[in-house]
Amino acid sequence: MPRKHAPAFTPEAASASASVGAGQPHNLPVLQAKMKRDPEGYEEELRQLHRHFESSVFLFRQQAALATTSSSGGGGEVAKELGDLALFLAHVAPFYPDDLADLPDQIGGLLDTNARGLPPGLREHLVQALILMVNRKIVDLEDTMELFMELQVIGDRAVKKLAFSHIVHSIRRMNQKHKNDTRNRKLQNILFKFLQAEEESRAKRAFTILCDLHRRRVWFDERTTNAICDACFHPSSRIMIAAISFLLGYENSEQEDDSDASSSEDEADQNPQILLSKQDVYKANHKGTAASKKKKKAKLQRVIRSMKRQQRKSVDEAGSSYYSPLTYLKDAQGFAEKLFSRLQKCNERFEVRMMMLKVIARTIGLHHLVLLNFYPYLQRYVQPHQRDVTTLLAAAVQACHDMVPPDAVEPLFKQIVNQFVHDRSRPEAIAVGLNVVREICMRMPLMMNEDLLQDLVLYKKSHEKAVSIAARSLITLFREICPSLLVKKDRGRPVDPKARPKAFGEVTVASDVPGAELLDENISSEGEGSDDESDAFGSNDETDLPSAPPGTEENREASSDANKLDANEDTKEEHEASDEDCTNEGQDNSDNESDGIDEELDDDSDMDADTDISDEDNNDDEELKESINDSEDEGSDQDEDSDEEDKSKGIGSKVQKRKLSDYIGELNAADASLRALKRLAGVKKAQVSLDETGKILSDEDFKRIKELKAKKEAKLALAQHGLIKGSDTKSATFKMLSSDQLRRKRVDPLQLEAHVRRKMTKEERLALVKAGREDRGAYVARAAVKQKKTGGLSNKQKQHKKRMPLAATRAKAARSRQEKKQQRKRSGNQFRGRKAWK
Repeated sequence: MPRKHAPAFTPEAASASASVGAGQPHNLPVLQAKMKRDPEGYEEELRQLHRHFESSVFLFRQQAALATTSSSGGGGEVAKELGDLALFLAHVAPFYPDDLADLPDQIGGLLDTNARGLPPGLREHLVQALILMVNRKIVDLEDTMELFMELQVIGDRAVKKLAFSHIVHSIRRMNQKHKNDTRNRKLQNILFKFLQAEEESRAKRAFTILCDLHRRRVWFDERTTNAICDACFHPSSRIMIAAISFLLGYENSEQEDDSDASSSEDEADQNPQILLSKQDVYKANHKGTAASKKKKKAKLQRVIRSMKRQQRKSVDEAGSSYYSPLTYLKDAQGFAEKLFSRLQKCNERFEVRMMMLKVIARTIGLHHLVLLNFYPYLQRYVQPHQRDVTTLLAAAVQACHDMVPPDAVEPLFKQIVNQFVHDRSRPEAIAVGLNVVREICMRMPLMMNEDLLQDLVLYKKSHEKAVSIAARSLITLFREICPSLLVKKDRGRPVDPKARPKAFGEVTVASDVPGAELLDENISSEGEGSDDESDAFGSNDETDLPSAPPGTEENREASSDANKLDANEDTKEEHEASDEDCTNEGQDNSDNESDGIDEELDDDSDMDADTDISDEDNNDDEELKESINDSEDEGSDQDEDSDEEDKSKGIGSKVQKRKLSDYIGELNAADASLRALKRLAGVKKAQVSLDETGKILSDEDFKRIKELKAKKEAKLALAQHGLIKGSDTKSATFKMLSSDQLRRKRVDPLQLEAHVRRKMTKEERLALVKAGREDRGAYVARAAVKQKKTGGLSNKQKQHKKRMPLAATRAKAARSRQEKKQQRKRSGNQFRGRKAWK
């Protein structure tokens, strides 16, 4: 909607209105209050003041046209009066909408045409009057938006601040209750037009408003984000630097928020999903001595803090709280290519080029882009003496992902290893190089080969702490992703010995709900718990039990037990004989088997998992059926033998005593049949669970999965801190991040040089020494401290003055007499030199 300028006034109308206003001076604040209370009673006064305002505008324009330099004397009085009238009419405008309908156009026209020539006081009053009418909804913000943008570049600081705050607060207030997309789109188009203009001052003000609204989450949409990112291509270098700084500053602020959250205990207490067993808590509080309990409590608190930190980090990264403006780029590939081409051509200072480099690397890592020319460009700067080399290496790591061909990154990777990791390099450079190699291999495991890894692993024996830690972290990584590249002594106990990195372009498609296997494991663990309860029955005591009288059922059971014992002994002898044969054959063929181990491992690694599972299931079913049939046959044979013995022995047997060990045969047979049945039930239950993988999980199932995950993490954390022992948790000290988590993870340059001790200067050492002397008083000798003591005697002095009992006194006297006697005896035998009389 075009703005209407103030109408032209004739000299006659101006003089008439001026005489009316001058003849009847008014106290404007008092008249304003009266008009608000009784608008209809003061319509005539309002018309007179409006005509007086129009005449003042006309006179001011005439004086501005005639003045050569600046208005003074009468012009200053006219300007002051005009400003007061403008504010007065703006306050009463809502009560007289018909009479003051053209007031916004008059004030806007005056500011539009003569904004730079107006006195600062009048300009500020007119802007305040226009803002007041916009806030009273007499004028729409869309109609005055361009005017307020122009007012920010005229050079008046107070007016610029006033116009900027008005635009921001008006848009915030407009979107406070609900989003008005139509009005927002109109305002955004105006700001985008100013931002795309070549004039630097207007584009800078538009960019500042967009960034402020985006930071306040008012305009938090893709249009605003893409407009801010497109400002990186503005012809003005200042606008480009401001846009890149905004993107990088947003990343740094997000990283600072994460570090602050990890260090604050208040936010750590907000996540209650920490499930520790009561047994571990009881051991930490009640088991052991006071010192050991104190250590266990401290370890338990460290476990809880680390678990809360990990859970909060996973929630922040996977949840909706994670945000970066670069994630909402519509054409991320085009953005990266365009910015990289400008980086290659620009002649900006080194800091600006590094900022552009970091934005490009962050975009490549977030969107998994393929920009093959970027890695040779980085290769030119990979030198240990390069300025800000850790920042450059962090950008190189950020630009690596599994969708980039390994051949494109291999020259850069080799140069990092050759320039940083060698025997003549400094320990700081070696530590940084090993950390960079670890981060790159975490994203692209195919870059590493066996020879290079074994050479890098040898740095674990270095006397420098930073180098040894970096080398051990590399070992820990490859224990998880590819243990076969490591030497046997460095593999430790990996979780999956046959783990291999994915081939280039290979994608893992999820076929089930993450964590659903924990439900099946929980069911199977409950079944094993029932087995353990049944196995727990029994005692080690061998008590004598009287046998039953002859002819009873217990006697029959005793005879059948004897037969079972004989049968078990026969089977044991057969098994032992077969084992001896097997061992002999194994000793004869040991050389052949040792030669074929590698071939068998290769064949096993090439086999499909489905065929392995099916073969194992078939073998288990056959073994279960054979064990059940054997137990049934043994039971029937033993029953027949017991019947025959009952007939032969008759009823007249004597009463005998038997031990509890006589029942071992029966118990073993019962356990064998019971366990076989339970295994068969477990296999069938697992088959049912596999068949039911397509079922819909309920809310209770998801809650259960969450609880089981928390319990598993608690168990791993406790094992890592040494609070519990378990063979399955010793190797789980490293958790490999997924591709999505690596994509969102920001690489901090300071983490690449972690544990590196820098040499302090003399000033730093003196400051450290003085800081240690602050709380310590001046040096005073210990004797002087004792002499200045104002209290009573010490315990040692009191002990000397204490009166001894009579027996102790006599013993001391006798002891002193004996010592004196021995001293006199020894003194007579001492040689006192050659005698003179000899």
